[in-house]
Amino acid sequence: MFEALSGSLRAPDLRRKILFTAGMLVVFRLLAHVPVPGVNQQNLDTLIQNNQLLGLLDLFSGGGLAKFSVVAMGVNPYINASIIMQLLIGVIPALERLSKEGEYGRNRINQYTRVLTVPMAVLQGIGISIFMKQSGVLSNFGPDAPILSLSILATLVAGTLLLMWLGELISENGLGNGISFIIFAGIVGRFPSTAAQTVDAAGGVTFNLIFFGLIGILVIAAIVFIQEGQRRIPVQYAKRVRGQRQYAGGTTHIPLRVNHAGVIPIIFAISILLLPSQIAQYFTTSDTEWLRNLAQGIVGAFNNTVFYNSLYFVLVVAFTFFYTAFTFVPNDVADNIKRYGGFIPGIRPGRPTAEFLGKVVTRITVAGALFLGIVAVMPSVIGDVTGVHTARLGGTSVLIVVGVVVETMKQLEAQLLMRSYEGFIR
Repeated sequence: MFEALSGSLRAPDLRRKILFTAGMLVVFRLLAHVPVPGVNQQNLDTLIQNNQLLGLLDLFSGGGLAKFSVVAMGVNPYINASIIMQLLIGVIPALERLSKEGEYGRNRINQYTRVLTVPMAVLQGIGISIFMKQSGVLSNFGPDAPILSLSILATLVAGTLLLMWLGELISENGLGNGISFIIFAGIVGRFPSTAAQTVDAAGGVTFNLIFFGLIGILVIAAIVFIQEGQRRIPVQYAKRVRGQRQYAGGTTHIPLRVNHAGVIPIIFAISILLLPSQIAQYFTTSDTEWLRNLAQGIVGAFNNTVFYNSLYFVLVVAFTFFYTAFTFVPNDVADNIKRYGGFIPGIRPGRPTAEFLGKVVTRITVAGALFLGIVAVMPSVIGDVTGVHTARLGGTSVLIVVGVVVETMKQLEAQLLMRSYEGFIR
């Protein structure tokens, strides 16, 4: 890894990409410290510390929500728009055909995703601003102060669109996926303060803190192991004759990853968990007694650690199966293998191949779903065991950080390998 990094710094074009990516991340971190007008920072700190859901939302906003900055919503609206577009591609035939039209189709779908991000950002901005006003974080928001409300909403939406643009610039001119890098920068940027708070909460270097550190190392090792784990299905291709050309057969494989869904099931689960609690917050002071009692009961249930973690785990596992089944279609894979004259040894082409792939993917997804569920609830469980509740750099954060680092190092090694071949050919 260090050889790839040092080699990339010696290559002028790779060095420019690395410096460009670092510069864009510095711009993002500066924007994360510019608050919107009328924010009570003390109430905001108390609110985020006492609300697990807001802590998770702050994670995916890259740390911007902790100061309710101009980038408080982060890239959440863009991520939600991307997920919606992926689901619509499997439902709407026209979008499915467009996705198979190569570079042109991908560019059109990306454009639709950008357009969909705007209404998603407006809706999320209104919801989070109303919630912050009711929690005493914003001085005013609503019809009573139209100019202030519009300025806050426009600032939040513009911040999201700016981050989306920075992410695309990183993807085009820098290294890796820009959106992932923005979330990665937010997580890493909070690590020093989180580590200091954890040491203070533990009263110095104690047994609980050492135990917490050992658990963290084991979690990182497990995440790397699961993320890189895959089941390789061998595929053989027979010789083909087309016209006067003869194509030799060969052997390849289909890599089926254990964690095929990535962190998307966790994002789905967080969105579902946020909705009932946010809606119930609006009615906790209602004049209607039964509605007020119902809202207070819902808020109390979501503040219960056992109920929250259990529901969170179940939702993550369920969405892992749902997303894997939606993105990996065994019938399509089997048809493509059959179309190009391939077959899985011992399995007949066509429907038997699709059934075999479906069974294998289901067995693998069980391990991946349980892994994601454990990663999602692990910070809360470890906090209850060790008594250290300040460290929000939990399993989800480590999952994102490890994924970004591994993919970036793979890209650097691929770029260096390509340059080695170019030098050899010359």
